[in-house]
Amino acid sequence: MNVRTAFVAAPLLVFAYGVIRILDGLDGSRGPGLAWTAGHLAFLAALALFVPIFWEMRRMAGRNAVATVSAALGTAGLLALTAQFAIDIVIGFMSADHDAMGVWFDRVQAVPGVSFVVYDGVPLLFFAAQFALVLQLAVAGRVRAWTPVLVMADLLLPFFEKDLIPLGALFLLVSFAPLARRSVAAVPTAPATPAAAVSR
Repeated sequence: MNVRTAFVAAPLLVFAYGVIRILDGLDGSRGPGLAWTAGHLAFLAALALFVPIFWEMRRMAGRNAVATVSAALGTAGLLALTAQFAIDIVIGFMSADHDAMGVWFDRVQAVPGVSFVVYDGVPLLFFAAQFALVLQLAVAGRVRAWTPVLVMADLLLPFFEKDLIPLGALFLLVSFAPLARRSVAAVPTAPATPAAAVSR
């Protein structure tokens, strides 16, 4: 999958995660089960696509120090979120019901350092980097001024209500559309050599 496709696929996978999460909660609890696993796998796939996205945004921003640090910190946050969602999937498989999952989560988060690195601290770098990189692109004139606003809306909506994740993902898709068009994969190829020139 090229970078241009990643800019579109990542928000769509986050959207899928948000919708599956809502459906999973219709019975009053989330996980364990097929919906829990499928939703988390969708988000893990989105996270994988953010690796090339971050570094392509760094390239678009001019490969300067600020963009490089932003991409690096975003990747660190991405890895922490990957660990978080992988733990969620494993706990889902190990648990007979939702209450059993809670017991396992308590055990995992009680391990020194895990809460900060995997849940409460380092993952925030993933979200901060998204905004920082898009803001740099807006300042450089690579994207419209409203793009960072939509990205910020996508980042903040889940903190108010996680059921708004699909809406935030749509905001992100609109924000990433111009980046997809400007990505390296979107650069047009050189025109074909005329037949007359070939014959000479």
